[in-house]
Amino acid sequence: MPDGAEPFRHETARLVLRDWRNEDWPEFWRLTNTPAVMRWLGREANAQTREAARARVERYARDYGHTFWALERMPDGGHLSGEILGFCGLKRANVDGSPVSGMPEIGWRLREDAWGCGYAKEAAMASLDLGFGRFGYDEIVALTLEGNAASWGLMKRLGMRRRKDLDYIDPNWPAEFNPNIVYSIAASAWKGADG
Repeated sequence: MPDGAEPFRHETARLVLRDWRNEDWPEFWRLTNTPAVMRWLGREANAQTREAARARVERYARDYGHTFWALERMPDGGHLSGEILGFCGLKRANVDGSPVSGMPEIGWRLREDAWGCGYAKEAAMASLDLGFGRFGYDEIVALTLEGNAASWGLMKRLGMRRRKDLDYIDPNWPAEFNPNIVYSIAASAWKGADG
């Protein structure tokens, strides 16, 4: 969070997108550092990669005023009430030399028992609303792999379109995790939660 900035918190019908708290991290890693969740992310996170990921999230929030926010279920008695579900939000794409480097990127990662409940779509819609409204972006991208049908399926349901012209090879990942495929949506095409 930038110095002097108000803590970030945004609510939807069932969810809270908010700044991370120190106590969130152990539970987040416990719930999302599983073979099923990490299947398309290349590897399970060890202590070093966990600290690097935490530092990136904090840097994004400081540098851009937003990040992949902690995603929490409203404490309303619903499925997983009051629990951390994972993350969803906006950061800057950061693969140097890629055609999307520096562009606003939406992303999400949810624990397995939160899959299939519509939480990812609800959180992603809120993030896109914030990206085009509060942060004033003209276009937002999303990155995934061809094999990750659940991920690009959600991108399509959000109204994002496939951008083969922006696909790229990420040299930080082995061949089986390349190429990165890109979807995007422009502010002019976004209908938002009311559309």
